[in-house]
Amino acid sequence: MKKLALLFAGLSLFVATGCNDDGDNEMEYPLIGLWQPLKEVVTTVEVGEDPVSDLITYTDCQKNSRWRFNTQTSGKRNDWGEIGTTPQCAITSQRNFTYTYDRSAKTVIVKYEGTVEPSSGKIITLNDTTLNVAFREETQDPTVYKTRTFTMKRIPQ
Repeated sequence: MKKLALLFAGLSLFVATGCNDDGDNEMEYPLIGLWQPLKEVVTTVEVGEDPVSDLITYTDCQKNSRWRFNTQTSGKRNDWGEIGTTPQCAITSQRNFTYTYDRSAKTVIVKYEGTVEPSSGKIITLNDTTLNVAFREETQDPTVYKTRTFTMKRIPQ
């Protein structure tokens, strides 16, 4: 009888704690890491008009660019491009930044060193290999809304 009571107690505990399936099995991946930008989409929306999107496919040289998100909410962005009269692939800019990432709201705010205003972004996709992040760009015209969406690939370290 004692064994039966222990078995029943164990099963009750298992049912109470072990079968908690709320249907939310989505894996959460970290923003922290090294990312290689592959392309951008610039979307412009004017009030009363249809959105216009322009795809910017990166060259092999531009794909040498890297965005590093460190654990200390700091990072560095290195952009590569063709420079010179006889174009050579080289770093065109290096910018340090700080960032805040709100995982539940899927937002990221990036503030580049030496700038006044931070860039506000929305994480569209974040998984083990891909990051799509859309940053709103400020325009001089309040009737124009513009975003720049970067597609990046995680670089294993």
